[in-house]
Amino acid sequence: MCEVLSPGLAVSVLKAIFQEVHVQSLLQLDRHTVYSIITNFMSTREEELKGLGANFTFGFIQVMDGEKDPRNLLVAFQIVHDLIVKDYALGPFVEELFEVTSCYFPVDFTPPPNDPHGIQREDLILSLRAVLASTTQFAEFLLPLLIEKLDSELQSAKLDSLQTLTACCAIYGQKELQEFLPSLWSSLRREVFQTASEKIETECLTALRALSACLSRSVLSSDSEDLLDSFLNSILQDCRHHLCEPDMKLVWPSAKLLQAAAGASLRTYYCITHSVLPLLLEQYTKHTQSSQRRTILEMLLGFLELQQKWGHVEEDESTLLSHQAPVCSVVFSALVDPSVQLQLVGIKALTVLGSLQGFLSSSDLELVVDHLIHLALHEEDSQSSEAAMEAAGSLAPTYPKVFSGHMVPRLEEKLQSGPPLRCVSSSEREESYHKRHSLQQRCLQALAAVSTHTSIVKETVPILLQHLQKVQKGTEAKNTQDVISVCQSLHHVALQCQQDAEGCWYFHQTVVPCLLAMAVQAAMPGGCACLLLLNSRLQQVPFLPLPAESTHTLPGKALLEEDVLAAMIPVISAATTHLSPELAAQSVSHVVPLFLDGDVSFLPQNSFPCSFQPFGDGECLEAQRRLVALLMAFVCSLPRDVAIPQQEWLLQELLALSCSCNCPFTATTAAKCFAGLVNKHPAGQQLDEILQLAVNRMEPSLAEGPRRMQALTLLLWVTKALVLRYHPLSSCLTDKLLGLLGDTELGPATADGFSLLMAESPDVLHKGCHADVRIMFRQRFFTDNVPKLVRGFHGAGPDVKANYLKGLSHVLNYLPKPVLVTELPTLLSLLLEALSCSDRVVQLSTLSCLHPLLLEAPQIMSLHVDTLVTKFLNLTSSPTMAVRIAALRCAHALTSLPTTVLLPYKGRVIRALAKPLDDKKRLVRKEAVAARGEWFLLGSPGR
Repeated sequence: MCEVLSPGLAVSVLKAIFQEVHVQSLLQLDRHTVYSIITNFMSTREEELKGLGANFTFGFIQVMDGEKDPRNLLVAFQIVHDLIVKDYALGPFVEELFEVTSCYFPVDFTPPPNDPHGIQREDLILSLRAVLASTTQFAEFLLPLLIEKLDSELQSAKLDSLQTLTACCAIYGQKELQEFLPSLWSSLRREVFQTASEKIETECLTALRALSACLSRSVLSSDSEDLLDSFLNSILQDCRHHLCEPDMKLVWPSAKLLQAAAGASLRTYYCITHSVLPLLLEQYTKHTQSSQRRTILEMLLGFLELQQKWGHVEEDESTLLSHQAPVCSVVFSALVDPSVQLQLVGIKALTVLGSLQGFLSSSDLELVVDHLIHLALHEEDSQSSEAAMEAAGSLAPTYPKVFSGHMVPRLEEKLQSGPPLRCVSSSEREESYHKRHSLQQRCLQALAAVSTHTSIVKETVPILLQHLQKVQKGTEAKNTQDVISVCQSLHHVALQCQQDAEGCWYFHQTVVPCLLAMAVQAAMPGGCACLLLLNSRLQQVPFLPLPAESTHTLPGKALLEEDVLAAMIPVISAATTHLSPELAAQSVSHVVPLFLDGDVSFLPQNSFPCSFQPFGDGECLEAQRRLVALLMAFVCSLPRDVAIPQQEWLLQELLALSCSCNCPFTATTAAKCFAGLVNKHPAGQQLDEILQLAVNRMEPSLAEGPRRMQALTLLLWVTKALVLRYHPLSSCLTDKLLGLLGDTELGPATADGFSLLMAESPDVLHKGCHADVRIMFRQRFFTDNVPKLVRGFHGAGPDVKANYLKGLSHVLNYLPKPVLVTELPTLLSLLLEALSCSDRVVQLSTLSCLHPLLLEAPQIMSLHVDTLVTKFLNLTSSPTMAVRIAALRCAHALTSLPTTVLLPYKGRVIRALAKPLDDKKRLVRKEAVAARGEWFLLGSPGR
């Protein structure tokens, strides 16, 4: 390792080793030392060693010959690789160097159990492959070896040979491949036609693509033969005729081979498609069965996707462009076929055709829109409808004018068309309503799906808001569902706008004020009887009179329903999370004053009958207080570096509302909003003061009084906010929760709250809304609190023990399984005790926790097999279906334990599992069949 050896000493040392030391007779460590000496000299004395010429290569061949230890082989393979890539002289010893390394191919090595060196078979495979594929000088020796191994019966040898061939093609040329091409093609074809292994088929296709690409790259001299043409002709000759066979047995293998070759280069693509494309179009017309047409169209789709890979090409060069009319005809015919599966393939093909620049004419595009509208709105099968909407979303950014000019207006017309004609009978009226409702739902979904370009978003968003304005006036349950459907569509649009700054800001400044305006109006005394139409950013919508049968109730209250507010939250959140800090600051300067000061000036409709005071006192303001959910959606989704005006006042108001409100929904959303702001609040005195204020507010309410549950909800959310950011106060608040597990009134709810602490919340306190979430917070929570839970369980009275078990099971359920496995020995007895608890939530949580452990830690679990078998079999008779299913899955997972441990229980388990085979629930019977079948096979030969 010395870097200041005198010149010539390195050569002297190596000559002495080569001449005087029989390396392979040494111990493994001494042989490793020899390889290390050579490696060090090659890195520091390269020029001196190269002065030895081929003698250095010959000397190393003698050193390495016969090496068997995998630790030494990894070093030796690296030395050979360096000899080649650093251009050491190989002289006449090329074949000898190949022989001394290729004798290990294919690698056959299984690491011993508990191997401290950690050398895997894959390490040796990759190291040897790097050697074999490092020089073209090995080609004449390597290619016959690869062909030989390809023809063997050993699957691993085939895979290794194919992957090595693919690696070699990166450096080989026509000269190296010429002699072996027929044999290579024969072997690849045979494997694809005959193999039952998907892995081998995939590697064969990859190797064929690499061979074709290698031949495509080769530079030809004027008098040399073009091997690519002859190679492709062989492929076409052997595969093309299978595409025409009536039984279509070898259609797919042939198509895959042709597509693999065509995907190698633009030249191979031209050659293959010129021959195959007309044939596929002819076969599609010839066959009349939908199943056969689907197969042919799927093959055609494969070639279309390859055209997509090569991008735009000139018309005189592209086979596809020369067959534009018949290709379009085939795809359009598939879209109107009764077969859903053929329709789905047609929709995929249509999407690919649309992505090819200049392929579809303007008349074709109008026809595309017609087909997509029909499939999206009128096709009975939901698969085709959803696929058509997805296709519209994919094509809309490429042809925004076509979709905004043709598709959006027709969807709007369908959505806003008047009610159906009056029917004679009530059943006809009901059927007519359902058809109308289904059509409207699909229109909403289609409008959202096509909103993938800013210009289209500017067309669809006003339509959706107008429809929301229309449907929210009703009072029946169906109106609530209609409002939720519009909100879901708006949410879909918001998600699609997030990656485009212009579209995101347009959506935010259009939708958020309008939703707030409608919600504020609905929360005013008298509902929406005085509702004024939104006149900013929206077209004028005629005011529709209420039906006579609904005039006795106040309209517009749908917006205040919990389900509707819950649907509006993700719309506002998604519209806010991706705003730039500058635009977010501009928006927050309007929204927060709306809730704190009642400043409605920024709303598109702001002439309300009275002031907006969501934090005011009085029962008449209960409806306004519910809108704090929308404030939560907005402020908790802002980037962390956006300053919130009057934040301390806002926090105090939220704290007061969460502790004093009689409405559980409002109290919970206020608590979540408070927690979301606290999580992002910069550390310092202001945060400490607001947290102390919260603790002072919670403690008396938790001790006694009518609002203990509201105080517990606030405590849970604040604890979660602090646990996520590793705040010092989190341990104090967690201790309060642990103490409440012993409370007979709040204990069960507190235990369920541990699930809230560990799970990811969908609307606040997650990374998507910029919350402060530290890595491994769950592991830290587990380490700090599970010992306390266990101590609490052992010291608790019998009436509250279940609370500790439930809390523990929730914590363990969200813990990463590798961490849980390491802690399993200390917790398993407690988990087994939890299975005896009568609480079905505890049973379910524990079973779901034990199931992966049975698969990942069989040795530890097998120590308790008697208890596990008894508990699981008892729970298969639980009155709760979910518990029965979970118990049967665990009984199934038991079969992963060592067979010798399970055999004494085989008969007992099989008899016990006969009962759930007659369970009244199909899902239970299904699990029972699977579990009992595995137990029957336990101990069978080959298992």
